[in-house]
Amino acid sequence: MRPQDYLSVMASPEIEALTQALSRLPGLGPRSARRAVLHLLKKRETALDPLLSALDAVSRGLSTCGACGNVDTSDPCAVCADPRRDARSLCVVEEVADLWALDRSRLFPGKFHVLGGRLSALEGVRPEDLRIDSLVRRVAAGGIDEVVLAMNATLDGQTTAHYLAERLESYPIRLTQLAHGLPVGGELDYLDEGTLAQALRARRPVA
Repeated sequence: MRPQDYLSVMASPEIEALTQALSRLPGLGPRSARRAVLHLLKKRETALDPLLSALDAVSRGLSTCGACGNVDTSDPCAVCADPRRDARSLCVVEEVADLWALDRSRLFPGKFHVLGGRLSALEGVRPEDLRIDSLVRRVAAGGIDEVVLAMNATLDGQTTAHYLAERLESYPIRLTQLAHGLPVGGELDYLDEGTLAQALRARRPVA
């Protein structure tokens, strides 16, 4: 018997189910999941029980922010509810992971809008499949001076940015996008904070 097969053979169905569930998480394969489960079992009071409590609290309170599309345990989310945010600046991102990545940089003082994806002819994602109409309504309501298009530096991301620029060009706002010191094909959630910081500082008007 191989050592890595020991847990899957000897563990109860419940522990095996936990291992399988963890192995489906991004960045975790079967071996990493087994190591994580063994750690949780050995550290029940300091690791397993707090994890279960946190998961239960998030599961019971999970919601999507009606204003920006962020995922949080409150609606509006913590970002939208923060009175220190500059409501005149709005940063548009593809996914919640992109919002979190940019917010970690602590360089954008405004609010966000999550599209829920990007336009893609190959994948059949159309404008009506994204939160584009709600973005236009936010801008049309007034009070926003700048909209930052923080799309990923991919072909579909830039197609989405161009489409949004066309939808928003009639409004009296400053329309900018992240500088393309971002690597082509790069996604915001995987970039380091220094790269994100430079991209935010060097954002430029949309042509």
